[in-house]
Amino acid sequence: MMSKTRSAFLSLYAALTPALASAKCGNVDYSWGADALASAHDYAVTMMLYIVYLCYAVAGIVVIVSALQIYIKMNTGEEGVKKNIMMLVGACLFLIGATIVFPAFFGYQI
Repeated sequence: MMSKTRSAFLSLYAALTPALASAKCGNVDYSWGADALASAHDYAVTMMLYIVYLCYAVAGIVVIVSALQIYIKMNTGEEGVKKNIMMLVGACLFLIGATIVFPAFFGYQI
């Protein structure tokens, strides 16, 4: 008998706990207004610039490694050199395009 009561209590507790947690997380203070929105925009722009610079750094490393791989393939006479060159050019165009489109999405021009 005790096991059924305990099981029913634990089931009820497990069913109500998520509802209580989601009810507590809905408390938002809207008194900040436009100042909070402006600071959130400034934060997003700052982080966006860091991401753009990080993309440039990653692109530079990828170019160096890929160029070395292409050079080695050309010297050893392996096949697929043209494919690797096209992939390298495509990756560079994507990273350049992404660093232009990402800031433009937020209305910021670098």
